[in-house]
This record gives sequence, structure tokens and C-alpha cells, in this order.
Amino acid sequence: MIKISRELKAGVAALVILALFYWGFSFLKGRNLFNGGLSSYYTTYKNINGLKKSSAVTVNGFTVGKILDIRFSDDPEKKGQLIVEFTIEEDLHFSKKSIAKIYSGGLMGGKSLAIIPSYDGEEAEPGDYLKGEIESDIFSSITNKLNPLQSKVENVIVNIDSVTANLNALLNKQTIENLNTSFENLNVIMASLKNTSASVEVMIESNQQNMNATFSNIKNTTKNLKTFSDSLAQIKILAISEKINRTASHLDSITAGIQAGQGTIGLLAKDENLYNNLEAASKELEELLRDVKEHPKRFVHFSIFGKKERKYEESEETKEN
Repeated sequence: MIKISRELKAGVAALVILALFYWGFSFLKGRNLFNGGLSSYYTTYKNINGLKKSSAVTVNGFTVGKILDIRFSDDPEKKGQLIVEFTIEEDLHFSKKSIAKIYSGGLMGGKSLAIIPSYDGEEAEPGDYLKGEIESDIFSSITNKLNPLQSKVENVIVNIDSVTANLNALLNKQTIENLNTSFENLNVIMASLKNTSASVEVMIESNQQNMNATFSNIKNTTKNLKTFSDSLAQIKILAISEKINRTASHLDSITAGIQAGQGTIGLLAKDENLYNNLEAASKELEELLRDVKEHPKRFVHFSIFGKKERKYEESEETKEN
């Protein structure tokens, strides 16, 4: 039988303790050495919202891994961003289009990382980066909704302060005294109006019967005037209509007489010879008047001493005419 020295036993025990320590330390960091948990995936965030190392990684609510490490990026283009390294211990296949979303595990719980798998496109391999998103929890939603309201409330408060300051500047002692005086005068005016209104009401009540009688008389008078006006209009219209009818009848009679050749106008309209004779006589009368005007001595002769009347001789102008 081989005798094992105490030094060898101590060395073996030390190795086992170191192995257990390393396994425990790795397990606490999220690495399960017995389940192939050394394959890591990565994602980046500007803010991890309280996500911690060893937080659970889930798919559809089922835990499939843990957060291994969280560190700042060394890339100058991603300065200030946080790189989250996580492991998936289950045999899970998904594409590079999958999303790693930080969500709240409960009202009092911490943050967790959920993989929203996508199966379209190229399959993700260990070491690949997934797109990172953050799910808004109830407190974030309330905060996002309260922030605009808070700014509005602050603006309202500032405006109220300004209005209050202006009112304080406006309502000085003299202004307040003037306002009090105005209100007193207004009260006096209102009292006077009240007394006047009461007097008017008393007067109306005392003369109610007379006013009713007056309005009744006015109504009857208006009705009578309307009846008289209608009758007068009707009488005038009838008289005018009769006159128009008589005039039209006379015009018809005159027109009929003219057409029948009765009267002077009728004869002138019907007898052409009479019209021609009148026209010739008018022309001869016109020539006679012109001759009298041009040669008055031919027609008017005065003799004081009784000379013999000379015989009329027709002039050359008259012969020519």
C-alpha cells in the first residue's frame, strides 16, 4: 500500500480549495464553468439605469444567463458609453438583429437584461454586439410626464410672482384710498337708484288704471285711423278709376269721329283737297304779309290836300314772284 505523505495531501487539498474558490468566484460573477457559460455577448448603453453585475439575463421571462461585467468603452468614438458583457448558458440560437433590453424586474426589484430574440438574418456568435435598448418603467414614465408639467407650473409661478409684484406696485396707499372712495360713491348711486326705482314703481301702481285706459284709447284710435285710411284710399281709388274710364271713353269717341271724318280734325285727316286748299291759302297769306311789310305804300295812302289816288302798279319784284 502506497503511503501518501502529508505534504502531498496538503498540496492536493490546496489545489481543490483553489479550484473551488475560482469556481465560486466565477459563479458569483455569472460564469458557470460546468455549463459552458464562458461564451460572452456584448451590448452598449449610455445609461444602464442601475443594472448591476450578476443581474439575470432572461428570454421571455426565463433566466438564461447573467451579467458578467460592466465597464466603460475604450473606443474614442464611444467615449462615455458603457459596455455590458453577459453570458447565455442555455443552448439558445438567435440572429444579430436581436435586442438586449434593460427592464425593471418589479417595483422593489433591481434591473435585469432581457433578450428579445429575432430569428431573421445571420445567427449571432459569441463575442457579437447586440443592439441595446432601455424599457421605460412606471417611475420613468411618470417622471417623463411630470417634467413638462413641472416646467409649466414653474412658468405659472413666475408669472404669478410678476403679477403679484405689479399689483403691489399698483395698489399703493393712495390708490386704495381712491378705490374706497369710488366704492362709497357707487354705493350712494346704487342707493339713489334704488329709491328712484321704488318711486317709479309706486307711481306706476297708483296710475295703473289710467295707463291701462290710455293704452286702450290709443289702441282704439289706431284701429279707427286704420279703418278710415283704408276707406279713404278705397274711395279715392274708385273716384280716380271712374274718371279714367270716362276719359278713356271720350278719347275713344274722339278717335272714332276722327276716323269717320267728323269735325275739323276729321275733315283734315280724311279730305285731302281741304288740306291742300288750306296749305295754299296759308302760303298766299304769307306772301301777302311779306308784300305789305316790304311795300306798305301800296296798301295805305294818306292825302291831306285831296290829291287824286294813284293807280296801283305792279312792281318788277312782284311780277318776278
